[in-house]
Amino acid sequence: MLKIPAGDFQGAIFDCDGTLADSMPVHYQAWVEAFKAHHAKFDFTWELFYSMAGTGLEDSVVQLNERFGDTLDPHATVKTQMEMLDHLHHKITPIVEVIEIARQYAAEGKKISVSSGGTYRHVHETLQQAGVHELFPVIITREDYTHSKPAPDCFLLAAERMGVPPESCVVFEDSLLGIESANRANMASVYVQPEIYSKGSGI
Repeated sequence: MLKIPAGDFQGAIFDCDGTLADSMPVHYQAWVEAFKAHHAKFDFTWELFYSMAGTGLEDSVVQLNERFGDTLDPHATVKTQMEMLDHLHHKITPIVEVIEIARQYAAEGKKISVSSGGTYRHVHETLQQAGVHELFPVIITREDYTHSKPAPDCFLLAAERMGVPPESCVVFEDSLLGIESANRANMASVYVQPEIYSKGSGI
């Protein structure tokens, strides 16, 4: 069961991958194949992958280059990752408990939104695959803001577009970077534990 903090929240912001949709194993496999195709010097483990969850795609490659002294082309690597993702996208399934909370909030008249580090195309396709695209009137993707998580940009923008003060919002997130982002935005948060809600590194 998710531990929702006490408070009369006016708005709820949901991350997409790993929070509304069990898509992280699919993303991981796509990254593994992309790094293999581009001859990365490092071993991209599940633990390394999840430690960067919430970071923008090209930002992830830049950070990995800096960390491991590699020279991967961020644009080309992400292009390959997205192509791999297209072949695996049908394997994404909804995370029912979180979606039920979103539906309950909407039924109560609360504002709800999605705010993700994923691309516009992927986030919208993932929400459609999970059967909840029409549930969210506000959907924020990586193209909409400047700084990736743990910066608060994505959540502050979601609050602004919902018309809800940041301190009246609660964020649902499966990554520690996302929780830090919520803290920086002065928002309450709910941690959607990946070991419970994700199938792990297998497809």
